[in-house]
Amino acid sequence: MKGKFFGLLMIIAVMAAGTAWSGDDETQSPPDFSTIEELDLETAQKMAIASNPTMSAALARVEQARARVGQAVAAWRPRLDATASGGRTRMSENAWEINRALSRISGRDFDRTTEDYAAGLQASWVLFDGFYRSFNEQQARYGEESADASRTDAQRLLVAAVAEAFFNAQLAQANVGIAEADSEFYAQQLRDAENRYEVGAGPWGDVLNIQVQINSAQTALLLARREFEAVCYGLAALLGIPDAAFPPHVRLSPLDEKIDVTKNGDDPETLIEEALEQRPDVAELELIVKQAEAAVGKAEALFYPVLELAGGASGVNQGDGTLTEDDFSTSVVLNLSWNLYAGGEDRARRFEAEQARREAKYALLDLRNRIAAEVRQDLTLLEAAREQVVLQRESVRLVEENRELAKNEYEAGESPLVRLNEAQRDLTATYGRLALALAGYYSARERLGAATGRNLALVAEEAAR
Repeated sequence: MKGKFFGLLMIIAVMAAGTAWSGDDETQSPPDFSTIEELDLETAQKMAIASNPTMSAALARVEQARARVGQAVAAWRPRLDATASGGRTRMSENAWEINRALSRISGRDFDRTTEDYAAGLQASWVLFDGFYRSFNEQQARYGEESADASRTDAQRLLVAAVAEAFFNAQLAQANVGIAEADSEFYAQQLRDAENRYEVGAGPWGDVLNIQVQINSAQTALLLARREFEAVCYGLAALLGIPDAAFPPHVRLSPLDEKIDVTKNGDDPETLIEEALEQRPDVAELELIVKQAEAAVGKAEALFYPVLELAGGASGVNQGDGTLTEDDFSTSVVLNLSWNLYAGGEDRARRFEAEQARREAKYALLDLRNRIAAEVRQDLTLLEAAREQVVLQRESVRLVEENRELAKNEYEAGESPLVRLNEAQRDLTATYGRLALALAGYYSARERLGAATGRNLALVAEEAAR
């Protein structure tokens, strides 16, 4: 039997190590732009869900919560502990003299240096703990569901943030196009003015004036391009693109100027009810309330006794590390423990848990109120954005007609260049306001979709793939 018990301990240790949780580190995969030349909003949002590092972090939090469930479930199972020790003792001079005297009397030799070895195996199983394990498991499972709801809510907010950044980039891209058109218009006017001057039909002052306008348009174009580049960096970061830079061959889809902005008659009460049913942050807080209720149950469980069954085998040998069957003793014990007084600690713990439950309930009530306000505000802002689009479309039609009249009158010599410049500036500014109104309308619509949880349809679609 030499060394058999130590061999058994090694086998148990290996088995225990084999049950450990493991997880490999995964590298974040960047978005694939190999087949994309024009990026639209939906594709950008799907890329963000798949590649944004914060989504991987949120998933890691869910896995942590799942591991805590495993820890809570483990408390229901028996516990097996192995122990082993070995030591060497050298007696003091006085103790050794006493043992030498005893050895002369008994005729038995005593060594001044002794070696002691012990090994044991103990199993224990909690039979009753006042339902502490039940509430602990409930709390852990609600925590896992809450973490999953939090991850879904992070996806909802990410989809909304990508939409906001995408519309800002589209607006900047539209401003680049407007500045390019303005510059091209003045370039054509400069060619015409130079031709008229060369044949003696126009003054040199018109050529100089138009050249100034070209410089102004070129300045606006440079600024618009820089703004577009800066906005794209923020969008690229949300999409999880390495170094936050789009590939050079990728461009954004333009703003749809023909979009139907007809009012669809959304009822705020219906939207609020929809938001309360769909939004994951509401579900998250509801689960937090349930966690707090389970925590109250855990605190109350400490008022009950704990009943534990334990059994074990332990062996001791002096002289060498060889342990045989004759060295072992066994025991079976039923333990009952019940704390009768702890200075009020248990009552204070229960009171703390009850107040945490109250806090969670009030937080949920506050969230419901804020969601109602958010939906109403976003619906009002959407209506205002819709009205702005309609107004700016009408303004563009009028200013285009006015610019065309000014252009024809100037070319016919019936009006000065100043009027044409003024009409062109009005047209450029009105185009910019229309682009701003369109971007504002798209943003307002997306914010309402995020407030009601409708944008989660994209998240569910991506998760189903």
